[in-house]
Amino acid sequence: MENQVAKQNHFWQYLILILLTIFILIPFVLGFWTSFLPTAEISKGALWSSHLSFDNYRAAITQTPILRYLFNSLVISVLTMLAQLVFCSMSAYAFVFLKFKGRDLLFYVVLATMMLPFEAEVIPNFATVRSLNLLNHYAVMVVPFLTSAFGIFMLRQAFLQLPEELKEAADVEGLSHWQFYGRVVLPYAKISLLTLAAYSFLASWNQYLWPMLTTFSDDFRPVQDGLRQLQSQESFNNWGMIQASAAIVVIPTLIVLFFGQHYFKSGLNEGAVK
Repeated sequence: MENQVAKQNHFWQYLILILLTIFILIPFVLGFWTSFLPTAEISKGALWSSHLSFDNYRAAITQTPILRYLFNSLVISVLTMLAQLVFCSMSAYAFVFLKFKGRDLLFYVVLATMMLPFEAEVIPNFATVRSLNLLNHYAVMVVPFLTSAFGIFMLRQAFLQLPEELKEAADVEGLSHWQFYGRVVLPYAKISLLTLAAYSFLASWNQYLWPMLTTFSDDFRPVQDGLRQLQSQESFNNWGMIQASAAIVVIPTLIVLFFGQHYFKSGLNEGAVK
């Protein structure tokens, strides 16, 4: 009887998950499908055509600066990701393994910044980068995001799981803090570091409001703001090309999610074996 109830519960759970998956995937599938349709038929509302082609993708690559937008976003996202891995891990190490006055209070102050929405920081951040003459440059997209309270918190929690015996053994061996940080702590928290890397990369890649305010040319404009620019001037009514551009932009994020999920599952399996 209990087995039958459990099976029924699993059936309804899977049914709900399948329905939610369908609702989530429908817009993505429709957008990807329409990227192969001629713009004239998209304007008529047609969802099927016998003239499927890659013309929209060729037009997006040859007639728009989409490749430049992709390059800009790649540079910005990689620099932001590397900076957060370095500075967040160093900060988390200090909050766990260094003893100094006011350590816990300072950590709580860092956590408190997570409660402040980014929109509330836009004006002071904009005034700061403008005074530093960083507007319309890669630096304006990287410097305000060199570290994150979320990354510090997540890595601190991971570092706290490190057995105390390892720190004691390192002290006996005479390892400095830098040696212990590089040889023991970072390899131990590899999965958390990979998770932070994927999170910071995607967060930087998907930014919209900040680049819209601080970048003014295609030389530094990232993809999310670049897609908005494609809906102006002569390309405004070319919905097929815009859909193709949107599909191209999604590809890097799917790659990051795929490999991030792969490493995350590998880490879980290794942990289970140990």
